[in-house]
Order: sequence, then C-alpha cells, then structure tokens
Amino acid sequence: MKDLERISGKTGQTATQSPVLPQVQLLTIGEEDAGQRIDNFLMRVCKGVPKSHVYRILRSGEVRVNKGRIDQTYRLAEGDVVRVPPIRIAEKESSGAAPAGSFPILFEDAHLLIIDKPAGVAVHGGSGVSYGVIEQLRAARPEAKFLELVHRLDRETSGLLLLAKKRSALTNLHDQMRDGLTDKRYLTMVKGDWQDQRRHIKLPLHKYSTPDGERRVVVQAGGQASHTVFNLIRRWPGYALLEAELKTGRTHQIRVHLSSSGFPILGDDKYGDFALNKALQKAEGQRVALKRMFLHAYKITFTHPATGEKMTVSAKLPEECERFVASLGSDKAQAPAKPKYES
Repeated sequence: MKDLERISGKTGQTATQSPVLPQVQLLTIGEEDAGQRIDNFLMRVCKGVPKSHVYRILRSGEVRVNKGRIDQTYRLAEGDVVRVPPIRIAEKESSGAAPAGSFPILFEDAHLLIIDKPAGVAVHGGSGVSYGVIEQLRAARPEAKFLELVHRLDRETSGLLLLAKKRSALTNLHDQMRDGLTDKRYLTMVKGDWQDQRRHIKLPLHKYSTPDGERRVVVQAGGQASHTVFNLIRRWPGYALLEAELKTGRTHQIRVHLSSSGFPILGDDKYGDFALNKALQKAEGQRVALKRMFLHAYKITFTHPATGEKMTVSAKLPEECERFVASLGSDKAQAPAKPKYES
C-alpha cells in the first residue's frame, strides 16, 4: 500500500506539471484496494485522464495485471501488480486544492465515518462544482489511506452521509444496499392535501441530461423500477410532513415520485412549485421563511460491515426546518400524530 500511495502522489503532482505521465508505473495492490474494479481504480489513480481514454487503454491491453491482459470488469486482489502505461493528462487550471472542511460527526470508527451534511453542499466535485464533501474531508485528513462515499445525497438535501474508511467496508455496504438490507428514511414537507396514513408509490424513473448538462429525472414507461413508501407524520391545510422510506435508490427518486403524484416538496427548485417556493422565501404572519428544500435524510439502519452489529444512526431535523414546522402551528381538527422523528 505504501508503494501505491507513493506512486499515486507522484501521479497527482505530474498532472499539474506535465501533460504526460513519463513512464510505465507498476502498482502493487494493498488490502484497501482489493475488491475494486480495475476501471474504477485507474480513474482514481490517474486523476485528470478522460474516462474514454481509461477504457481505451484497457481495451488495447496496455494495462496489465500480473503481466496478463484483463477487461474492465476485473476485480483487483491483494498482491496484484498493475501495469499502467504512460498516459497523457489534460492540463488543469490552477484553481487550487479543495479547502479542508469539517462536518458534524454522528459516528466514527476504524471502518466508517457518518456525518450530518448541511443543505447546499455537494457531496463531490463536478458539474460546475469545484469540490464537495469528499474532497474537503480528504483535505482535512491527509493521513487517511482510504476515504470514499458509500452513497450520495442531492446538493440541497441535508442529513446522513456515510463514508467508508476501508475498501472492505465500502463493498460490504454496497452489497447491503443492493440487496435491500439497509433502511434509509427521510423527512420531507410537501404542498397538498395528503390523506393517506401510508402510501406506496411505484413509478418508473428515466434519467436524462438537459442541453446544458444538468441531471434530470422523469416518470416514464420503461424507466428504472422505483419504489418509495410515504408515512404521514403531521398535516396542516395545504401542507403535510412525511417520512419517506426508500425501497430503491434512484436519482431524485423522492422528489420525482412526490412531484409526479401532485405533492411537490417545498423549496424544490427542479421539480417543485416555483411560485410557492418564491412565496415561502418571505415570512408571512406567524409563518417563518423557508429558503431551502425541505428534504432531510434523518435515519439509516444497517449492519456494521466489520462487527455484524445492527446499527441505527439518526440526524435531527435542521433548525431552519424545525422553525418552519413550529411556525405553522397545529391543526387540532386533524389530531396529528406525534412526529416519528422525535425521540
């Protein structure tokens, strides 16, 4: 692993000083990189190399593992020796490294880091964002040998974000999520007269990009099967506070399932009620202003990847959302149930 770290560091420096990695690199795989697909490994090690070029050198056989050819689906094993050919790297603008950042820590041990991400912060750089949570945490923890996102949250969504500190933890948690063994819950407030105590929404979702490269999702026949369960927590005239259970984990799933069902999330600038969002940004009477999307990842249950212990971690509703809920008062005629997110 030390050899890999040394070479990876050298590679990063070369990307800013020269457009070409000048020589063949031989990288020995350590424990933390075992189990990773070769294409993902190369894209991490060779930062600045276009994805299309990574796949080209894989197809051409220029990348070798233990002196043999492999395809892009090969999973690395501890002790493998990866041959990386000289690669041309795109010149980068000298925008500087991501600044070190700190976030509220809800749980941490040798395998996992769980933080409470604020709204308005991207989880990673890209799509016009120079850096996100993962880059800031890596900058704050230069000694960390491994730190990767287990899952993602939309930029405007707050709440629980899991990061893996070991490759084995990452693959284990990905397996749990793929097999439906985790339970992720969100709190959201929507516009509309919601009546059901519990509602299943199963709508197929199709992901596409707008001409300017923005990610969007639409309900469309033939799209990915998607399933969300919504539980009513509390309601007011024209609004409802819901708990969302994710049964699948598609991009913008909660937002699109609700919007397509006639219940847009308050403050949602992609799929919401834009006139209402604008009105909510100003206080009115006792109601305080809401200047963010009301969607918060507040609870997750999973099995610890190393100990096998069943874990439930929670993140309280942010203060700005709590204030908004409180400012709506109570609708005594509807006898709202005690919010499930209260302990």
